[in-house]
Amino acid sequence: MAVKLRTPLSEEDVLNLRAGEVVYLSGTIYTARDSAHRKILGLPPEELPFNPNGAVIYHCGPVVRKTRGGYEIVSAGPTTSARMNGYLDTILGLGVRGIIGKGGMDTEPFRGRAVYFAFTGGAGSLAAKSIKRVKAVHWLEELGIPEAVWVLDVQNFPLIVAIDAHGNSLYR
Repeated sequence: MAVKLRTPLSEEDVLNLRAGEVVYLSGTIYTARDSAHRKILGLPPEELPFNPNGAVIYHCGPVVRKTRGGYEIVSAGPTTSARMNGYLDTILGLGVRGIIGKGGMDTEPFRGRAVYFAFTGGAGSLAAKSIKRVKAVHWLEELGIPEAVWVLDVQNFPLIVAIDAHGNSLYR
Protein backbone atom coordinates (compact mmCIF):
# COMPACT_ATOMS: atom_id res chain seq x y z
CA MET A 1 0.00 0.00 0.00
CA ALA A 2 1.36 3.42 -0.91
CA VAL A 3 1.33 6.39 1.44
CA LYS A 4 1.07 10.01 0.33
CA LEU A 5 2.94 12.49 2.52
CA ARG A 6 3.52 16.24 2.44
CA THR A 7 6.43 18.10 3.98
CA PRO A 8 7.14 19.21 6.60
CA LEU A 9 6.87 15.76 8.17
CA SER A 10 5.51 15.37 11.68
CA GLU A 11 6.62 12.93 14.35
CA GLU A 12 3.38 11.04 13.74
CA ASP A 13 4.11 10.84 10.00
CA VAL A 14 7.46 9.12 10.54
CA LEU A 15 6.33 6.88 13.39
CA ASN A 16 3.51 5.51 11.23
CA LEU A 17 5.86 4.46 8.41
CA ARG A 18 7.37 0.99 8.13
CA ALA A 19 10.38 -0.26 6.19
CA GLY A 20 9.30 -1.46 2.77
CA GLU A 21 6.39 0.95 2.35
CA VAL A 22 6.12 3.02 -0.82
CA VAL A 23 5.76 6.77 -0.22
CA TYR A 24 4.80 9.51 -2.66
CA LEU A 25 6.27 12.68 -1.19
CA SER A 26 5.09 16.19 -2.03
CA GLY A 27 6.17 19.58 -0.73
CA THR A 28 9.56 21.16 -0.16
CA ILE A 29 12.79 19.17 0.06
CA TYR A 30 16.42 20.32 0.36
CA THR A 31 19.44 18.83 -1.38
CA ALA A 32 22.62 18.45 0.66
CA ARG A 33 25.86 16.61 0.04
CA ASP A 34 29.12 16.49 2.01
CA SER A 35 30.06 20.19 1.84
CA ALA A 36 26.54 21.37 2.60
CA HIS A 37 26.37 19.09 5.65
CA ARG A 38 29.64 20.52 6.96
CA LYS A 39 28.36 24.07 6.41
CA ILE A 40 25.01 23.31 8.08
CA LEU A 41 26.75 21.86 11.13
CA GLY A 42 29.10 24.86 11.31
CA LEU A 43 26.23 27.32 11.75
CA PRO A 44 23.95 28.00 14.71
CA PRO A 45 20.45 26.68 13.89
CA GLU A 46 19.00 30.21 13.76
CA GLU A 47 21.41 31.11 10.92
CA LEU A 48 20.40 28.23 8.65
CA PRO A 49 18.78 29.39 5.40
CA PHE A 50 15.92 26.91 5.90
CA ASN A 51 13.85 25.57 8.78
CA PRO A 52 15.06 22.05 9.60
CA ASN A 53 11.97 21.16 11.68
CA GLY A 54 10.16 18.41 9.79
CA ALA A 55 12.44 18.88 6.79
CA VAL A 56 13.46 16.23 4.29
CA ILE A 57 17.04 16.32 2.99
CA TYR A 58 17.91 14.68 -0.33
CA HIS A 59 21.49 13.44 -0.73
CA CYS A 60 21.77 14.66 -4.29
CA GLY A 61 23.99 16.81 -6.49
CA PRO A 62 21.54 17.74 -9.24
CA VAL A 63 22.28 18.56 -12.85
CA VAL A 64 20.90 22.09 -13.25
CA ARG A 65 20.11 24.25 -16.26
CA LYS A 66 19.93 28.05 -15.93
CA THR A 67 16.75 29.46 -17.47
CA ARG A 68 15.44 32.98 -17.98
CA GLY A 69 13.26 32.62 -14.90
CA GLY A 70 15.75 30.84 -12.66
CA TYR A 71 16.80 27.19 -12.75
CA GLU A 72 15.55 23.86 -14.02
CA ILE A 73 16.56 20.48 -12.63
CA VAL A 74 17.59 18.23 -15.52
CA SER A 75 18.55 15.19 -13.44
CA ALA A 76 18.46 14.58 -9.71
CA GLY A 77 19.80 11.15 -8.89
CA PRO A 78 20.82 10.27 -5.33
CA THR A 79 24.37 10.14 -4.08
CA THR A 80 25.67 7.51 -1.66
CA SER A 81 24.31 8.38 1.76
CA ALA A 82 26.81 6.41 3.85
CA ARG A 83 29.31 9.26 3.37
CA MET A 84 27.03 11.41 5.52
CA ASN A 85 26.83 8.96 8.46
CA GLY A 86 29.18 11.13 10.52
CA TYR A 87 26.76 14.07 10.28
CA LEU A 88 23.55 12.10 10.70
CA ASP A 89 22.90 12.30 14.44
CA THR A 90 23.45 16.06 14.54
CA ILE A 91 21.39 16.69 11.37
CA LEU A 92 18.48 14.69 12.77
CA GLY A 93 18.92 16.50 16.09
CA LEU A 94 18.05 19.74 14.28
CA GLY A 95 14.58 18.33 13.64
CA VAL A 96 15.06 16.85 10.17
CA ARG A 97 12.51 14.03 9.80
CA GLY A 98 13.56 12.43 6.55
CA ILE A 99 16.65 11.67 4.49
CA ILE A 100 16.49 10.56 0.84
CA GLY A 101 19.45 8.78 -0.72
CA LYS A 102 20.86 5.49 -1.91
CA GLY A 103 22.71 2.68 -0.25
CA GLY A 104 21.48 3.12 3.32
CA MET A 105 22.87 4.67 6.48
CA ASP A 106 23.41 3.79 10.12
CA THR A 107 20.04 2.67 11.50
CA GLU A 108 20.22 3.76 15.14
CA PRO A 109 20.13 7.57 14.69
CA PHE A 110 16.72 7.28 12.96
CA ARG A 111 15.12 5.45 15.88
CA GLY A 112 12.10 7.33 17.23
CA ARG A 113 12.63 10.46 15.15
CA ALA A 114 13.12 10.07 11.40
CA VAL A 115 13.10 7.80 8.35
CA TYR A 116 15.46 7.06 5.49
CA PHE A 117 13.85 6.98 2.06
CA ALA A 118 15.60 5.14 -0.76
CA PHE A 119 15.52 6.33 -4.35
CA THR A 120 17.03 4.22 -7.11
CA GLY A 121 20.47 5.22 -8.32
CA GLY A 122 20.67 5.85 -12.05
CA ALA A 123 17.09 7.15 -12.23
CA GLY A 124 17.89 10.87 -11.97
CA SER A 125 15.62 11.81 -14.88
CA LEU A 126 12.69 10.08 -13.13
CA ALA A 127 13.40 12.11 -10.00
CA ALA A 128 13.53 15.30 -12.07
CA LYS A 129 10.00 14.60 -13.32
CA SER A 130 8.75 14.87 -9.73
CA ILE A 131 10.48 18.23 -9.22
CA LYS A 132 7.99 20.94 -10.13
CA ARG A 133 10.25 23.92 -9.55
CA VAL A 134 13.37 25.26 -7.89
CA LYS A 135 12.19 27.53 -5.08
CA ALA A 136 15.64 28.79 -4.06
CA VAL A 137 19.31 27.90 -3.91
CA HIS A 138 21.70 28.54 -1.01
CA TRP A 139 25.50 28.74 -1.02
CA LEU A 140 25.72 28.37 -4.82
CA GLU A 141 28.70 30.71 -5.24
CA GLU A 142 30.55 29.21 -2.30
CA LEU A 143 29.88 25.49 -2.86
CA GLY A 144 29.06 25.18 -6.57
CA ILE A 145 26.11 23.54 -8.30
CA PRO A 146 26.35 19.95 -6.99
CA GLU A 147 27.13 20.91 -3.38
CA ALA A 148 24.76 23.89 -3.00
CA VAL A 149 21.51 23.47 -1.08
CA TRP A 150 18.72 23.44 -3.68
CA VAL A 151 15.23 24.09 -2.34
CA LEU A 152 12.90 21.98 -4.47
CA ASP A 153 9.14 21.75 -4.75
CA VAL A 154 8.30 18.10 -5.44
CA GLN A 155 5.05 16.34 -6.26
CA ASN A 156 4.49 12.62 -5.77
CA PHE A 157 8.21 11.84 -5.56
CA PRO A 158 8.28 7.99 -5.49
CA LEU A 159 10.30 6.62 -2.58
CA ILE A 160 10.66 3.48 -0.48
CA VAL A 161 11.02 3.59 3.29
CA ALA A 162 14.34 1.79 3.66
CA ILE A 163 14.98 2.57 7.35
CA ASP A 164 12.05 3.32 9.61
CA ALA A 165 11.88 5.03 12.99
CA HIS A 166 11.53 1.64 14.74
CA GLY A 167 14.97 0.28 13.86
CA ASN A 168 13.90 -1.75 10.83
CA SER A 169 16.10 -1.61 7.74
CA LEU A 170 15.84 -3.11 4.27
CA TYR A 171 19.65 -3.20 4.24
CA ARG A 172 19.96 -5.87 6.97
